[in-house]
Amino acid sequence: MNAKRNNPGDDALTAAKKAARAQAKAQRAGNDPALGQALIAHFFRHHVPPKGATIAGFLSLADEIDTMPLLRELHFRGYRLALPETPPVGQPLIFRAWFPGAPLEREKFGTLRPIGEIIAPDTILVPLLAFDRAGHRLGYGGGFYDRTLPLHPNATLLGIAFAAQEMDSVPAGPYDIPLPAVATEAGIVICGEQPRENTVPGGHRRANGAGRSRRGPA
Repeated sequence: MNAKRNNPGDDALTAAKKAARAQAKAQRAGNDPALGQALIAHFFRHHVPPKGATIAGFLSLADEIDTMPLLRELHFRGYRLALPETPPVGQPLIFRAWFPGAPLEREKFGTLRPIGEIIAPDTILVPLLAFDRAGHRLGYGGGFYDRTLPLHPNATLLGIAFAAQEMDSVPAGPYDIPLPAVATEAGIVICGEQPRENTVPGGHRRANGAGRSRRGPA
C-alpha cells in the first residue's frame, strides 16, 4: 500500500506559518508585559458584558502582554472568570471557574490550570502570536482554540496582544478561525472594518458567521 502523501498546499501553509511564528516572536520581543494595564480601559470603553457574565481569560506567558490586571478588574466588577485546562492533543479546551488567588495545578506543558467546575463562557479572550486586519490569528501550533471556539458559537471573541504583533497578512487555512476584534495596549482593532493605519481606541463586537468559529499550546 502506498503511503499517504501530504497535499503540497498543506506543506506550503505549514512552512509559511513556521516562518510567520519566527517573525512574530521577534516582533513581540522587548515589549513590556506591564502594558497590559491599558487593556482595562479599552475593554470597557465600548463593551460592558452583561451583569453575571462569564469571561474566559488566560494566564499570560512570559513574553505576552499581561492579562492579570484585566482579569482582576473583571473579578472586582463581579464577573465570573474561567481559565482553560489543556486537554490531550486533538481535543478542545475545557474552561474551569477561577478567581484571582485561587489555587492552580501544573500541567504537562508547564502551564497552570484551575481546579474549579467546568463552565461555559460568554466572552473568550484569545491568546495569539500574530494577527492581521482580516482577523486571522496565528497561534502556537497546537490548534486548541481552533477546535474550541466553534463549540461556543454565541460567545464574544476578543484577541489579546501587543500592538507590535500585528502583521500585514497572517497565513491562514480553511480551519483557522478569524477573530472579530483584537485588544492591544494601543486600542481595539475591529477586524475587517478598519484600514491598518487607523487603530480604534475602543470597540468590540460579537462574533458571527465565520468569526464565530476559533492554554498550553494554542
